[in-house]
Amino acid sequence: MAKVYVSGVINAPVDKVWAYARDFNGHGKWHPVIAESHVEDGKPSDQVGCVRNFKLTNGGHLRERLLSFSDRDRTFTYNIIVSPMPIQNYVATFGCKPITEGNKTFVEWFAEFDVAPEYEAQIKEQVGRSTFAAGIVALAKAIGAPA
Repeated sequence: MAKVYVSGVINAPVDKVWAYARDFNGHGKWHPVIAESHVEDGKPSDQVGCVRNFKLTNGGHLRERLLSFSDRDRTFTYNIIVSPMPIQNYVATFGCKPITEGNKTFVEWFAEFDVAPEYEAQIKEQVGRSTFAAGIVALAKAIGAPA
């Protein structure tokens, strides 16, 4: 099983960052690789079980299901249902924690998934750098704070 872990610091209070990031379907507004996104069946984007259906700027199509959601813990976990990547059993978690000294936010985004050995390095780079790390930087920019 492959694992990817990325973290960053956003120079803004955790409540501000979470208020923006908690929208499971909101990534289309701020993530640079998302072209368009919607939640299927008109369900709320914080309802466990909802499915976000989105297209990437490179034409790829994904569907992801929200597995858990907590405003108290400021986390959500999701899995991939449909992906152009050669992966299986993908489960990821996104979360925000307060950094009390300086009133900043620690953001972490991590995933585990099965991938054939010949694709592992490429997929880990794609998920880690192009998706998670780029997403944290874009989230900071979207709320007007440097990452």
